[in-house]
Amino acid sequence: MDLGLKNKVALVAGGSMGLGKAVAMMLSKEGAKVAIGSLDDAYLPEAAEEIRRATGSEILAIPADVTDLEQAKQFVRKSLAHYGTVDILVNNAGGPPSTTFLEIDDTLWEYGFRLNLMSTIVMTREVVPVMKKKKWGRIINMTSIAVKQPIDGLILSNTVRSGVIGLAKSLSNELAPFHITVNSVCPGYTLTDRVRNLAKATAEKEKTTPEAIIKRWESSIPMGRLGTPEEFASLVTYLASNHSGYITGAAIQIDGGWYKGIM
Repeated sequence: MDLGLKNKVALVAGGSMGLGKAVAMMLSKEGAKVAIGSLDDAYLPEAAEEIRRATGSEILAIPADVTDLEQAKQFVRKSLAHYGTVDILVNNAGGPPSTTFLEIDDTLWEYGFRLNLMSTIVMTREVVPVMKKKKWGRIINMTSIAVKQPIDGLILSNTVRSGVIGLAKSLSNELAPFHITVNSVCPGYTLTDRVRNLAKATAEKEKTTPEAIIKRWESSIPMGRLGTPEEFASLVTYLASNHSGYITGAAIQIDGGWYKGIM
């Protein structure tokens, strides 16, 4: 199936590793020109070079810590200056730390809001005028299954990411007349380095092995396994394509059936 992404310009925040990198790779394989932003570390140039070698598509790497809202803005502005336009924005950032309510002080609450909600607002605000002028665009927010089924110990993430869903639903109605879709994707347990590290940290607390923790998670998933980054990226790439034009305001879980609700 031709997804119609050749020469589209896609901006992927948090694109140097994990799910963000998988999304950037798949968009590039479909012929999109991609800008990836992430922390200014060795992972960013390495990811850009890996994607470039694998796909032959144009890839731009921009250091950006999206908890610094000026850097979040500059990620979009530098991408626009380089490519001249934008068609697809993938809002993505790592999750805030696992804590209980009384362990979270005002500084950590503010960090969580900047990381997941304010960065999404700031980057989206930068691309919307361009997309409205083109009368076409795709805005995709990478959140978590926790927005549908809050996860114990992740109260900060549960709270802040739910705000992203509210934003997306409201914004989707506002932008629909301009043929701009706004959707959110809600991954469950997916085998990324972050999940491996979470399994390791959990195992240390429980005095067991990471393999045992992963097996326990798998036992709660009807499909009996964790998802892959490539499966997640396939969903995002479809939502970025011409074929998804009638899907907007949706929060779509990709979790192997873990979520038990009907909505």
